[in-house]
Amino acid sequence: MTKVDKTPGSALNRWAGYLMVFIALAHTAFFVPAAEWSQWLSGGLWNGAASDASYATFWALPGGFVPALLVLGLLVVRQARRGEYLPAYVGWVLLAWCVGCTALIGPSGFISGIAPAVLLIGGNLAARRAATSHSHRAGVAAG
Repeated sequence: MTKVDKTPGSALNRWAGYLMVFIALAHTAFFVPAAEWSQWLSGGLWNGAASDASYATFWALPGGFVPALLVLGLLVVRQARRGEYLPAYVGWVLLAWCVGCTALIGPSGFISGIAPAVLLIGGNLAARRAATSHSHRAGVAAG
């Protein structure tokens, strides 16, 4: 089992990762019953024979953010367990994407992406603040 690191910000990042994994799995569980696998596997998406609902469901599952969000969540958890964190821009881009999509489509699942985005930003800020404080203390002790 991997040792969980307790560096500043690692808990925030770990929770951000867990939330992203949960959101991806919940999104999948919600949309899988509506998936039109027969149309997808018979080439309906390629030849235009698929229904509008089939296209929408495709973009809500494998063609959308679900696989990327799942992988990003797992990566964030792994990095947090090692005491590392992603650059703050990852959280800022996720936040902008979720807020922008919510503004375009209205209340939807995109709102749930705001929480992990804020946790990523907060985890990065906490880790940077701790590193700055540590280097300042080391400089004072050496001087």
